[in-house]
Amino acid sequence: MRKKEYKIRLKELQEELVQLQGHIIKNGLKVVIVFEGRDSAGKGGSIKRIVDKLDPNHFRVVAKGKPTDAEEKQWYFQRWVKEMPSEGEIVLFDRSWYTRAGVESVMNFACEEQVGSFLKDCPVFEKSLVRQGVIVLKYWLSITHQTQEDRFHERLNKITKRWKLSPMDLKSRYKWKQYTRAKERMFRKTHTKHSPWHVIDNNCKRTGRLNLIQHILNQFDFERTALIQESLPEVTIHKCEPNPEFESLRVCSL
Repeated sequence: MRKKEYKIRLKELQEELVQLQGHIIKNGLKVVIVFEGRDSAGKGGSIKRIVDKLDPNHFRVVAKGKPTDAEEKQWYFQRWVKEMPSEGEIVLFDRSWYTRAGVESVMNFACEEQVGSFLKDCPVFEKSLVRQGVIVLKYWLSITHQTQEDRFHERLNKITKRWKLSPMDLKSRYKWKQYTRAKERMFRKTHTKHSPWHVIDNNCKRTGRLNLIQHILNQFDFERTALIQESLPEVTIHKCEPNPEFESLRVCSL
């Protein structure tokens, strides 16, 4: 997709997202959007385009790091429960509780007993969220092995992107098949009627982002309205005398 066409369509969809957010706030909805996928699948960039024009007072992006020692001893879902949305709020998870079925499973950070327990408990956990009125949307951003290689190579050779390439990313290159098996197992156990997975082809980031945003919009029944142009009321400005105390201040310039 050409950049100009992409930007025009993205702007249109972002305007609809603003109206969707208004609908969510007005009706007190609680929305959770989960983003999962392989390293370099484009989760962060997609989230950035979704929230770019939204009111930051009514959404949160959650990207958790390694659990603390205290969290390691808690019920696994406990650290995620406290991130659930309030009424009128959207919470977007850049990776989520599914870390246990993905990276923790493949990299042996969790044993088979822990992973099996998670896959058994997860549908029950999500069903309880839905029962409490939380709208849960789960997206898997799909890319090919070649796309991942190309993106890793770009990160490695661009100083503005090298920070994105972690040692864990490099290790994942050698575990493509293991990640595939983990993903397929996760889908079998957690793709449910009350909380299904939605797969987005994100090999082309532009097309993938547009399809993702359009799918999110399609999950809600809300009114799209045209913006009514308005004018600001006239204001009379009274001339003020300069304060001598600040006459010596100057704007710094290069």
